[in-house]
Amino acid sequence: MAEVTYEIVEHDGGWAYKVGGVFSEPYPTHAAALKAAIAAAAEQGVPGETEQIEFEDEEGKWHTETARGSDRPATVVKDKE
Repeated sequence: MAEVTYEIVEHDGGWAYKVGGVFSEPYPTHAAALKAAIAAAAEQGVPGETEQIEFEDEEGKWHTETARGSDRPATVVKDKE
């Protein structure tokens, strides 16, 4: 199972959470960023619909797969404070 980490960091004059190098919007306080990260992490675990997906790989070949709606990653909120 994949794991997604939400890390609370100072960013853009405030606080944000970061996932895989991508920052959320800035929040005015650490507590607000932490609350948003916890909510986002919880939402990540909500099952969805099972669907067929298509994607192109780096060599230009197209693939079709079934994405199970119940296949959700584990989430962790990492906070140094």
